[in-house]
Amino acid sequence: MRILLIEDDRLIGDGIKSGLTKLGFCVDWFSEGKCGQQAIDTAPYDAVVLDLSLPGIDGIDILRDWRKSGYDVPILILTARDALEQRIDGLQQGADDYLCKPFALTEVAARLQALIRRRHGQISPTLSYGHVVYEPASMNVTSHGEPVILKPRELAILELFLHNAGRVLTRPLIEEKLYNWNEEVSSNAVEVHIHHLRRKLGNDFIRTVYGVGYTLGDNK
Repeated sequence: MRILLIEDDRLIGDGIKSGLTKLGFCVDWFSEGKCGQQAIDTAPYDAVVLDLSLPGIDGIDILRDWRKSGYDVPILILTARDALEQRIDGLQQGADDYLCKPFALTEVAARLQALIRRRHGQISPTLSYGHVVYEPASMNVTSHGEPVILKPRELAILELFLHNAGRVLTRPLIEEKLYNWNEEVSSNAVEVHIHHLRRKLGNDFIRTVYGVGYTLGDNK
């Protein structure tokens, strides 16, 4: 899942990006509010982590502008402003969740996973399709009840497909969800990851729609 992070504190921003990346997220980090505000148009983000105290523009102003413009991406406010009135204001301006500093990275990840689930209309913390079950919190995968070891990119693609069961996903979209701007992507990277997923989960688990992209196979 691709995350937009807007945080001006270098230590905090680097910690969040590094930690979320290890947990399977793809993270684009901006330390300047204006740049982060404009970045919303550059990639299909699944959620935003937004600090409020930013140089040049207040995070609440970014939030307000996005919501007025119709952006519906889930937004987690991360800030040192812990007064009740400020928390209420953030939620009333369109934030989906609020987390005060200091925080635990695992809680940030858990809240993001919950926001993304709700965006896709999913209640259960476990994602499943046919014989495959995935638990994002623990990053555990089973196929026919047996554990399966997947690499981080394979987990990310699996989660993407499970969140979009019934949809055909194009290769460019999959690349945008998996890789941030600083990463070089080989021309056949997606095909290689899908090949490995088929080998581990079954050849029919992901189906090729020729000329369009990929979708999950029959639910069995």
